Order: sequence, then structure tokens, then C-alpha cells
Amino acid sequence: MPPVDFCGMELAHPIVNGSGTFDAIAAHAVFGDALHEHFPFAAFVSKTITIAPRAGNPPPRLWETASGMINSIGLPNKGLAGYLESDLPKLAALPVPLITNVMGSTAAELCELVAACDEQDAIRAIELNVSCPNVKTGLDIGADPVSLAEVMRAVRPRTRKPLIVKLTPNTADVALVAAAAEAEGADAVSLINTLRATAQKPGASGEPWLGGVTGGMSGPAVRAVALAQVSAVAARVSIPVIGMGGVQRGEHAAQMLRAGATLVAVGTESFRDPAAGSRIARELRRLLEP
Repeated sequence: MPPVDFCGMELAHPIVNGSGTFDAIAAHAVFGDALHEHFPFAAFVSKTITIAPRAGNPPPRLWETASGMINSIGLPNKGLAGYLESDLPKLAALPVPLITNVMGSTAAELCELVAACDEQDAIRAIELNVSCPNVKTGLDIGADPVSLAEVMRAVRPRTRKPLIVKLTPNTADVALVAAAAEAEGADAVSLINTLRATAQKPGASGEPWLGGVTGGMSGPAVRAVALAQVSAVAARVSIPVIGMGGVQRGEHAAQMLRAGATLVAVGTESFRDPAAGSRIARELRRLLEP
């Protein structure tokens, strides 16, 4: 399997992680330098960073579904200053390119986040999270091509680094939103994020189980939706697409590539198998060998 050219970065293979689904800092604390020697992804995408620190949603935060899970974690993070001071030096030591995922509730916040990332040589690309269904800010931007275009016009001049727009599946026409992102200077798009979902406590009360009331569903249950949306977006835009959603095996990654993706992100499967990225890359390599 030859290296992949993605937005000017040469990656060893097409498998990366979905934002927030693999904690490289915690993994290094457990596995030490062996993690760097056998890092499971060709590039690393950070969890979402916001301007101010976030504690996240109250527990419970997870609900297991018949074929996946619902998470209502709520984007806990140290904030921009904490990320730059504490996390970035550790992530910069990873043996693969670093992509930093950022989210703001306004164009001004996103501009501040992007401009700060632009100053950091260790950050090779920036992913704009305009799609998270667990918080109110961002969803409206990512679901509306007009709003997204306005944000992109403000953000694009703030960096020379590649900008990846992470699209929400919770919109009427995801390909139209992708086209708006491309028209305003996005270098790539990634999809799908989680599907908006909720869970009830067992019994007759009907009360919500999750502390955040609603959350995002991921895992094998969303794979068919992901394939359809990746295919629609890849047919609409000329920029690279990162496909994700329910990828568990090399064959699933191959399906994403056949649908038009350039890279494939692994998310929920890494909770079950922390080495899933490496395994899926090996399986994909065998499938693609002549």
C-alpha cells in the first residue's frame, strides 16, 4: 500500500483516528515509548479544543446500543491556553503529523482558535468541528451552508495550514454543505460525525438516561449512513474526504475508499480495541495488494 498524499502531508497509510476517540497522552502514560514505535494511526487528530476550558456534561455520559453507543461527553478539554501549554508539547512528540480539532460558538472564537494554531509549527493541519451534536454551538453552523460559508470567509485568512471541515450528518443535504465549505477555501472535509440520539432510563418514567439528555450515536449502526453520505460528498467536491462511521475492519475501510474517501478514520472501534488502527491498516493493506 503506497503512502497517501493528504493536503501536502505524506502519510504511511490511509488510517487515522476520529477526534476524541483515542487519547494518545493517556496511552503513552500506559504503554510508554512502545506506543510511538507502533503508533496505530498515520496522523493523529486531537480531541476538540475550545477557547475556555470545559468540564463536559454531567454523568452518565455513555449508553450502549444494540450496535454501537451513544455518547454525551460534552467536549471536556483544558481550553486553548491549557492545550498549548500542556498537551501540545506531548502531542508534538508523536511520530505522525498532528491535526488539531477546534470548535467555537462564533466565527470570532473560531478565528482566535485557528490563528493560535497557525502559530504552532507542531500543528500540521486544523480541523473545524462545526458538527458536534452534544452542544448547541456549532450544530447550526454545520447544518446550514450559508452560515458555514460566512464562518469560512472569516476563518480562512487566519491560517496558511490546511483546513479540514468536519461535517454534521444531521442536515438535509450534507453534500450542499460540503460544497459551501469547498467554495470558501476548505482543503478537505471529514464525515460523518455522530447521529443525534437519546436514551431513556429503564422503566416507565421515560426520563433521559444521559446527563446531557441527548448525545451522538456511533459504531456499526451508523456505517450504512456514513457510506451514503461519504459517497454523496465525494461526488460533489474535488477536495479530499476523510470518511468515518462504524469502521471496524479493513473491509469497512476499503468500502469508504471505494465510496470516494482519501483517508478513513477509526472511532468507536478504538474503545473496544486500542490497537484497532494498526489492525485495520494491516487488513486494508492485504485487501489492496495485487
